[in-house]
Amino acid sequence: MARFLLQQAATFRLDEIYHYSLNKWGQEKADNYIEGLFDAFAKVGEKTVLSHPIPAELGVTGFYFKYKKHFIYWKYLNNSEVGIVTILHERMHQIKHFEEVVP
Repeated sequence: MARFLLQQAATFRLDEIYHYSLNKWGQEKADNYIEGLFDAFAKVGEKTVLSHPIPAELGVTGFYFKYKKHFIYWKYLNNSEVGIVTILHERMHQIKHFEEVVP
């Protein structure tokens, strides 16, 4: 089983998601949503989640899948590790925000 590593942009987005959820729906729902995201990250490492290739026009090799209201972008790193690149809400302009985190 591959382990996952959160990259800087993903960590930033998790913090945003948690604080938004906490303010909007309270601690229990915020905690549950974040726990669900971490369960989804683990499924990437276990290869038990259906992922799609990132569109070729972005020039990045990687994958994405949807968890509830968010798209999770990830890629393979060295030694079978999985890097969680970023997490974007479904209402966000995916290409614009994705390009902000990819050199």
